[in-house]
Amino acid sequence: MLGAVPAGARSALDVGTGDGLLAGELAQRVPEVTAIDIDRDVVSSARAEFDAVDFVVGDVMSPEFGGQFDLVASMAAVHHLGDPSAALRRLADLTSPGGTLVVVGLARPTGWSDYAMDAVGVVQHKWLSWRRGLWEHSAPTVWPPAHSYQQVRRSARLELPGVSWRRLPLFRYSLVGRKP
Repeated sequence: MLGAVPAGARSALDVGTGDGLLAGELAQRVPEVTAIDIDRDVVSSARAEFDAVDFVVGDVMSPEFGGQFDLVASMAAVHHLGDPSAALRRLADLTSPGGTLVVVGLARPTGWSDYAMDAVGVVQHKWLSWRRGLWEHSAPTVWPPAHSYQQVRRSARLELPGVSWRRLPLFRYSLVGRKP
C-alpha cells in the first residue's frame, strides 16, 4: 500500500482504518491523512495512538468529505461495504484526478486456482504466525466474504477501467489504479 503513494501526494484517505496502523504510516509520507471507520471504539483508540491523522467515525458510502484525495487506500474493508461495484465506484469518486486508488481485499474462492492459492496462504499464515506471533485486529470478521474473486474482478473492470488486478496469497487480492 505504501508503495502506491503517488509522488507529491498531499492528501490520503484510509477506508476502514480499524486500529489506524495504515493511517499512521501514511501520515509519515502524506501531509493530510483522513481515516474512516464505522466502529466508534476502534476510532477512539486509533485517535489516541496517531494524533497526526484526522479520524472520522462513519460509513464511507455515505459521508461527504468536502473533496477528493490523492490516495484512497482500503485494506480488507471492501467486503464489508456490500455491493462491490458500488463500493469501488465510491472509492474511485473519492480519488482526485491523477490520484491513486489501492485496495487490498478479501474474497471467496470459486475455482481450483483460487483454492490452490488459498492453500498456499494457509501455509504462509501458519509460518508467519509462528515466526512473528499472531496479531489480532479489532475489526469485525466477515468470513467467508460475500463476494468471490471473480465477482470483485468483474466489478473492478467495470468501475475502474485500466485497474491492475493481482491475486495475492493469504486470501487476498489487490487493485491499483490511477485516475485520469
